[in-house]
Amino acid sequence: MATSDNKLADTDERIFIGKGEETAWLTLALANRHGLVTGATGTGKTVSLQVMAEGFARAGVPVFAADIKGDLSGISEVGEAKDFIVKRAQEMGLTFQPDQFSTVFWDVFGEQGHPVRATVTEMGPLLLSRMLDLNDVQEGVLNVAFRVADENGLTLIDMKDLRALLDAIAPDGSKKGADDGEDPLAPIRKAAQSYGNVSKATVGTIQRQLLVLENQGGAKFFGEPALTLKDFMRTDRDGRGMVNILVADKLMQSPRLYATFLLWMLSELFEELPEAGDLPKPKLVFFFDEAHLLFNDAPKALMDKIEQVVRLIRSKGVGVYFVTQNPIDVPDKVLAQLGNRVQHALRAFTPRDQKAVAAAAQTFRPNPKLDTARVIMELGKGEALVSFLEGGGTPSMVERILVRPPSARIGPITPEERKAIMDASPVKGKYDIAIDAESAYEIIQKRLAGTATPADGSSGDGGGILGHIGAIAATIFGTNVKRGRLSTGQVIARNVTRSVTDKVVGGVVADLGKSVGGSVGGSIGRALVRGALGGLLRR
Repeated sequence: MATSDNKLADTDERIFIGKGEETAWLTLALANRHGLVTGATGTGKTVSLQVMAEGFARAGVPVFAADIKGDLSGISEVGEAKDFIVKRAQEMGLTFQPDQFSTVFWDVFGEQGHPVRATVTEMGPLLLSRMLDLNDVQEGVLNVAFRVADENGLTLIDMKDLRALLDAIAPDGSKKGADDGEDPLAPIRKAAQSYGNVSKATVGTIQRQLLVLENQGGAKFFGEPALTLKDFMRTDRDGRGMVNILVADKLMQSPRLYATFLLWMLSELFEELPEAGDLPKPKLVFFFDEAHLLFNDAPKALMDKIEQVVRLIRSKGVGVYFVTQNPIDVPDKVLAQLGNRVQHALRAFTPRDQKAVAAAAQTFRPNPKLDTARVIMELGKGEALVSFLEGGGTPSMVERILVRPPSARIGPITPEERKAIMDASPVKGKYDIAIDAESAYEIIQKRLAGTATPADGSSGDGGGILGHIGAIAATIFGTNVKRGRLSTGQVIARNVTRSVTDKVVGGVVADLGKSVGGSVGGSIGRALVRGALGGLLRR
């Protein structure tokens, strides 16, 4: 979309969002300071999201967005010069020019997009406890399970791995009085009990919660090949950013799974990306729709981690934009990090609604020309109050604008169009077929059958001190680590480069020193390299 004088076109430095008495621009160099898009249902939030996504893509910035209703999928097809679109463009002094954007569709269930998977180990105990809605005691037992898995070389890939591990750490009443040699899993049970009382009842409750998650389709999310986040950060042949759309209509039927999945993605980005400082434009922009689901009933410990990730991920070159109905859906500590604001209409039919409108108005920098609270209730569809960060990083005064019409199609695409896009996808075939590699379930079954090798991977003869030194060297240099698994040396190298994980590096080195002096296991340092939200660092 452009004008003859090109004054309202996107540039290499900013995105044109809309126009009122003043023109609203989103500065790319400040886009990683995060943002917020709010408004009641049907007031135009999705269109605003699409306009912003198109602008980022034009600037060569990859985009990830959750698509709750399917409307955002139209960004992949050429826009249509419908009467209301042409009229809106003319009102703003624009000439409508149809466009489309390279798009990759993703789907946790693998039905309307490429499958998205993570391993149980990568998810970590904190996020998994949130997903399963566990209490403090149950979360503690899950942490014990992960610790035991780390120390015994039991890789947790999918749900059956976790179930097998939980069965292994649960006390076995039928084995009372038996010698350890009669129970192949006795060392695992003993290790679990060394961290505190692990009761069979608590393990059973966690198993039942896993069943609930499986019934919601969550089991499809855990497995391999696991998602490689660099596949989100692509540009097309024209240098435009790829638009990654998470098909979330079915996923939204399990709100806790939806919120935890997106939070896991944020934590993975936070852990994997190097420090970047202030860039001319973000490396990736992440739109989190129905953001209130992330914060509902979240325990304080998790809220603190969320606030930390949002605050620090800016320096990794990632912009996070929350989309929800009202600013009060977002906790104050997180809200304070969101510098770029787009507010669509809110309706005040009850005293609570009126309080919400007043709170929304107070989040903007006042404009003497506007009664912000009154205008919020008067906004028409496609209108918004906006405040974007200016050159010094300070928010501009709130302005009332008409949001520009998107260049791509508004509304969903057809199944045939979706299939054509997926067939031409740059990741076609990479994730479409699940792989069931040997992991905790298979290892535990072998131990029960008496055919498993020791947990440290040795042949049983020890090999003496030279054998131990060789094992350490092989682990450090990665020669005995399966493809896709991280060696201790790689872990250390990865973490040394990260200023936010200096303490973790110290812990890894200290643990390595202890292991050299004492037990030389295959899990050296493994338990000490979990990320901010509990996932295991992989690269």
